[in-house]
Amino acid sequence: MKGNIEERAAALAQYIIENKATVRAAAAKFGVSKSTVHKDISERLPLYDRGLYLQAREVLELNKAQRHIRGGIATQRKYRHL
Repeated sequence: MKGNIEERAAALAQYIIENKATVRAAAAKFGVSKSTVHKDISERLPLYDRGLYLQAREVLELNKAQRHIRGGIATQRKYRHL
C-alpha cells in the first residue's frame, strides 16, 4: 500500500485500533517496515486526524507496557519446549 501516505497512516491506525495490534503485526499486514508504521502514526497522523492518532497511541502504549510480559512468555515457552 504505497499510494497516499495519509490514507496509509489512517488505515494503519484503524488496523491497530480494531485488532489491538502491535507495530510489528501492522507492519507485516501492510507490507511496510516498523519504522514506517511509527513515523505514520506518530508524525503524520496527528497532523490531520488527532482523534484517530490518540486512539492508536493508546493501543500502542498498552502494547509497550505489556511488551516485557510477552517476551518473558516467549522465553519460557522456548525453554520448556512448548
